Amino acid sequence: MGEAVTLDIGGTEVSVSHPDKVFFKARGETKMDLVRYYQAVAEPLLSTLGGHPLLMERYPDGASGKSFFQKRVPASAPEWLRTTVVETPNGTTSDALVAADLAHVVWAVNFGCLGFHVWPYQAGHPDVVDELRIDLDPSPGVGFAEIREAASRTREFLAEDGIDVRVKTSGSRGLHLYVALRPEWDSYRVRAAAVALARELERRHPDLITAKWWKEERGRRVFVDFNQNAPHKTVFGAWCARPRVGGQVSTPIGWDELDDVDPDQLTIATVPGRLAERGDPWADARPQSIEPLLERYDRDIAAGMQDAPWPPVYPKQPNEPPRVAPSRAKRD
Repeated sequence: MGEAVTLDIGGTEVSVSHPDKVFFKARGETKMDLVRYYQAVAEPLLSTLGGHPLLMERYPDGASGKSFFQKRVPASAPEWLRTTVVETPNGTTSDALVAADLAHVVWAVNFGCLGFHVWPYQAGHPDVVDELRIDLDPSPGVGFAEIREAASRTREFLAEDGIDVRVKTSGSRGLHLYVALRPEWDSYRVRAAAVALARELERRHPDLITAKWWKEERGRRVFVDFNQNAPHKTVFGAWCARPRVGGQVSTPIGWDELDDVDPDQLTIATVPGRLAERGDPWADARPQSIEPLLERYDRDIAAGMQDAPWPPVYPKQPNEPPRVAPSRAKRD
């Protein structure tokens, strides 16, 4: 698989072992091909991931092999590697990799990382969230056409409140929408904004979109997964290659591309050329206010609505409904 090579990445020497190891078998793309991909998209990659803690999804034998998540940076890591302490919902802490620069990304790729899952804050400032993340999750039977329509309806609604939102492919079956945030809110309030968004979209488009947490209630609708904004929750990073045999990339796109985009064609082989031709569609994104969404959430709570359900790994939250599926609640 070839001898190790040492690369100068922005003035930092990073060793890449077994550079010819195949990571993506569909076209035989290697570990070094993935390194070259990240070098080609370094500027927009770091404009979105830069400074954030990363959860690494490792595939030592490539996308076709076994995998595991690794929060902790090993003790054998080089001294120059930057880490930060992160916390899980149950309070467990670990030293996580920080996307400080491209050298850190390349180091992780050499480590077998084929997935970067990003915390929604800058390292050292965990109490201030810098992104509202809108995950449009297809229920069984929902196709990409419905996901596209849900994305458009979300954009239209947010535009009414003066909120600019950007879109990227998930690298799989869905779409992710992002709102860059002013440094004013913690994860609890950002999640509250996401709950308000999901509920209002369901009110407006009940046959297309749902805010129902329990799968048995969703039907064939697009679920707006508000809990992707819960504290300590990570989301797959923009410009990052997914662990699929075709080397698909979670790719930011322009809204004018939404009707025609084929996510499976956005790969480590094609995305650099698109970037060179079209530029970064998120380059002009500016921090936004989510106060209109928070006002909607607070009005709902004042009118007697409960908070939306939280995932089971989180402690019970104030004003949260019972954590039991509706069908089971009826039996009980």
